[in-house]
Amino acid sequence: MSTHENLYDEAIELQQAGKLDEAVARLESLAQSRPDFALAHAALSAFYSKQGRHGDAVEQAQLVCELDANDPFSFMAKSLVCQRAGMIHEAEEAMSEAMNRQWASQRAR
Repeated sequence: MSTHENLYDEAIELQQAGKLDEAVARLESLAQSRPDFALAHAALSAFYSKQGRHGDAVEQAQLVCELDANDPFSFMAKSLVCQRAGMIHEAEEAMSEAMNRQWASQRAR
């Protein structure tokens, strides 16, 4: 397992141990050193949302969608984060994108 995956796992363990702020700090460091590591940004989005940092959560969710543009789940997660932020129009758009990507992947099979 690579170092960035180990750091990600450590951050998840911190969060599960109730140390959300420490987990966020670990993920922020990881995301800065590996800006292309979508999983770190996805976790940051979820954790920022838990902290009530909705703008930061939406920003991270958007980045995940850019990094993994074909993954329907990325757009579903963005939709949820946008809903929590009160951004209903953006949430609906993200859900629509998720469905479009899901349908596209099913047609490709």
